[in-house]
Amino acid sequence: MSLKWWTGNSSSKSKLPMGKILLAGMLSCALILTSGCSLLPKEADEEVLPTINPLKLSKKPEHDVVKGPLEITVKGVGRVMSLKEEQLSFSQDNKKIKAVYVQSGEQVEAGQVIAELDIADLESDLRLLRLEKKKAELALKESFRGGEKTDEQLEQEKLDLEMKLEKLTDMEKTVSEAKLVAPFSGTMFGVYVQKGDTVKAYSSVAVITDLSELTIGVKINNQEDLKKITLGMPVTVDMNSAGKVNGKVKQLPNPKSDNNNQGNGSFGGYGGGSDKESITDYLLIEVDKMPEGATRGTMLDATFVVQRIEDAILIPPSALRSSGGRNYVQVIDKDGNKQEVDVEVGIQKPTEVQIVKGLSVGQKVVGK
Repeated sequence: MSLKWWTGNSSSKSKLPMGKILLAGMLSCALILTSGCSLLPKEADEEVLPTINPLKLSKKPEHDVVKGPLEITVKGVGRVMSLKEEQLSFSQDNKKIKAVYVQSGEQVEAGQVIAELDIADLESDLRLLRLEKKKAELALKESFRGGEKTDEQLEQEKLDLEMKLEKLTDMEKTVSEAKLVAPFSGTMFGVYVQKGDTVKAYSSVAVITDLSELTIGVKINNQEDLKKITLGMPVTVDMNSAGKVNGKVKQLPNPKSDNNNQGNGSFGGYGGGSDKESITDYLLIEVDKMPEGATRGTMLDATFVVQRIEDAILIPPSALRSSGGRNYVQVIDKDGNKQEVDVEVGIQKPTEVQIVKGLSVGQKVVGK
């Protein structure tokens, strides 16, 4: 009875519905497929390429044709100078300085002794000449009183006395020149010697200047540029820290000067050399009022306007083209088209070109 029950019960369990069996199989397959896909390698992400924009060709610059003033200028360099200034020197050669009585910057009066040479030998010669002159005078008087000498002998003694007087006068002049004196009242701008120095004849030892009379001196290095400058020509002077001032040409330099327009002379105490330089070596400029910061020796630049055109047609140099002796420009019309136009060129400068014929104000030209 128990055996029947087990077999019977077992038989009833084996009889499961077919639908449940199919469902279980399908779920198993799905699980296998899912787990299998997770074991496969991951596909790489698609690479995103950057967008490449085509290169743009640079557009040539366009310029307006304009009208304006055009100036041709000449430039020079110079400094503020005194109208009354002198380099002082001794006439004796190879003499030692006995004493110097002033210093640079000191105010002096006309006739004041600046320096003195050691001329003990000349002073001794001077004393002897004076004695010889006195002796000759006494001898001549004695001859006249004695009445024993002929007229020819008396005339000879007169000539001897005159010669001694001439030598004495020359020696007195030489001795007096051993003292250097101020020719006028002013300021000692430079003193270049001291006691014991040996000086050469006419070598500058000091400079005296009158600071109440200042002017502007300029040198032009290029002789061709100098020829373009005339009296009364307008000029702009730039004194750097002292400022700018307008003026006009007052005096042209001396054309016979050897140092003219070399720009390296010693006038005004810029050296103690023997080459003296005069204010006439400079082109002088007149101004209404000297800037407050300007003093003697202030360096400056000068710009002379040698030619000015008020209403010139102008284009930049980059817009002018040349080929085979032909000058032309590329003009842009109202539709943006370019066309070549021949032009007649006037004055050319580094920053602008004058067009005499071929263009009008308002047109546009193409640069290079």
